[in-house]
Amino acid sequence: MSSEFHDENQPPATQESWVALKRFTDARIALGRAGAAIPTRELLAFQLAHAQARDAVHARLDFKSLAGNLKPWNIPILMLRSEITGRSEYLRRPDLGRILHESSRTTLQDAATVDGYDLALVISDGLSANGIQANVLLFLKEFLPSALAANLRLAPLCLVEQGRVAIGDEIGFLLHARATAVLIGERPGLSSPDSLGIYLTYDPQPGLTDQRRNCISNVRSAGLPPALAARKLLYLATEALRRKLSGVELKDEMSESLPSLAPKPL
Repeated sequence: MSSEFHDENQPPATQESWVALKRFTDARIALGRAGAAIPTRELLAFQLAHAQARDAVHARLDFKSLAGNLKPWNIPILMLRSEITGRSEYLRRPDLGRILHESSRTTLQDAATVDGYDLALVISDGLSANGIQANVLLFLKEFLPSALAANLRLAPLCLVEQGRVAIGDEIGFLLHARATAVLIGERPGLSSPDSLGIYLTYDPQPGLTDQRRNCISNVRSAGLPPALAARKLLYLATEALRRKLSGVELKDEMSESLPSLAPKPL
């Protein structure tokens, strides 16, 4: 390299002494340094992660394709939408994402039964369509057979375009469901653009606050595996129905521990 592009007084990039800890986390630690700056490779990796997070926020979920992939389970599917008219409005008006469109209310009222249901599953794109695309089918593959084996009466599966978490309260209320579980794309982080979040609420009704919800977060292959998340939701849902509560009053006391932390290759 010619001296025109290389300062001989500039030290080469150096590794941090604690770089071995990177094997246990996706967090940006022990990046190393080149003089007073971070190495170019780490700067480029950050820019890529930022672009992936932005793309995840603006991505659109193909609900028709998702509905087609759900048909093998032979569960009725309801196609719903919030009051949002476009992605830009979704990002600017979270309040409208919590409200059902009038046509969707009619759809739910027609699907409701006098006896109601034990659990209504709600799937929405949220802030990461990628999180739904990558994880929801893997999650349902584990959860649905277990829920049916536990004799839970499942409501029709609700697919909600441009929905926020709280929209599940109105859906469960209109379906006369004892509980709702909202499966939604989580806000992307700089190491997790494809994460699924699950929010369980007992006795759903409009106007509830987050203290009434149990959250299972970071569901993805590099976080909480979908199969384990399915077992956690089944445990929490059955406990919520048995004890008639959810949220801060319902703790995750599953006897099965999380998998041991395995290091990643450097």
